Amino acid sequence: MTEQKHVPLDLTRLILQVLWIGILIAATFWIMRPFIPSFIWAATIVMATWPLMLKVEAWLWGKRGLAVAAMTIAMLILFIVPFSLAILAIIENADRIADGVKSFQTQSLPTLPGWLSGVPFLGPKLSVAWESVRTGPEGVSARLAPYAGQLLNWFLSQAGSVGMIAIQFLLTVIIAAIFYSKGEITSTGVIRFARRLGGDRGEEVAVLAVQTVRGVALGVVGTALIQSLFGGIGLVVAGVPAPALLTAVMFMLCIAQLGPGLILFPSVIWLYYSDQAIWGTILLVWSIFVGTFDNILRPLLIRRGADLPLTLIFAGVIGGLITFGIIGLFIGPVVLAITYKLLTVWVEGKEAGPEQGQGRPEKEQA
Repeated sequence: MTEQKHVPLDLTRLILQVLWIGILIAATFWIMRPFIPSFIWAATIVMATWPLMLKVEAWLWGKRGLAVAAMTIAMLILFIVPFSLAILAIIENADRIADGVKSFQTQSLPTLPGWLSGVPFLGPKLSVAWESVRTGPEGVSARLAPYAGQLLNWFLSQAGSVGMIAIQFLLTVIIAAIFYSKGEITSTGVIRFARRLGGDRGEEVAVLAVQTVRGVALGVVGTALIQSLFGGIGLVVAGVPAPALLTAVMFMLCIAQLGPGLILFPSVIWLYYSDQAIWGTILLVWSIFVGTFDNILRPLLIRRGADLPLTLIFAGVIGGLITFGIIGLFIGPVVLAITYKLLTVWVEGKEAGPEQGQGRPEKEQA
């Protein structure tokens, strides 16, 4: 029986190896940093719409190229074109918007109907606040003009970055098309990496992340669609001009998590300004309902796609949105879902055996 020799640990070599790996990771991140937002959005879109892409491929005689082309064109029509047209329309009409704000400052608003002022608790406060706003041009100017002017100036200041936004959109479409065409290869690589990290548990976490992204996409898009539909119905019933255009803009605002209030509440003000107090009041009540029910509907729709506690989903959506912006809607629930899964496995004391994670066929998840 030969005696094994003890090899001393070369600490310097180990430190240099770790340092070199850290430098490579940092350099790679620095080089890829301009592409990270587009990469995240493309991955999110592909994960959320992968089942649809497979159905489209089946409809198109099993031709992956035709399916990728169809999905890419659909992305351009549904996202890129509407956003671009909305941005250009606001920029082109910036002077008219500014003139409208200035002319609005010189007008006085009508009084609220008497029955609305008599509503318990809310009525007196609403009446006092409305009277303080409509007490002449000075009141309107002091209350509304600064916010309208700041919003307009902010948007115009962002106009210089429209070209960069267009580039990001284009990169997102290109990367998504690549993911669509190589979805199985990409998913297999991700699952192998997850297995390498955590065995079968790592694979479960990867699948859970995909399900969570799909659930969030269902919740975000579904809620935006229902909110904009209900808001559009309110605009049509109240007689607000151009309801189709306003509903389309409302849908994009809901997708961006800005809510339908940016369209509905100015419409309410326009109705009051046009001496249509009854319809303005009806639309005001409807706007409050439409603008608030998403807090209940969105988590419920997300849970349909991912079987997670409702509180966890709600915390992930709200916390991710506050921390990371719009993309945080997807990052927040995914991070909390993975953490929840790992903690559950650890608390229950479940560990992968030596035979787990080996000899199983690769699952094609995308």
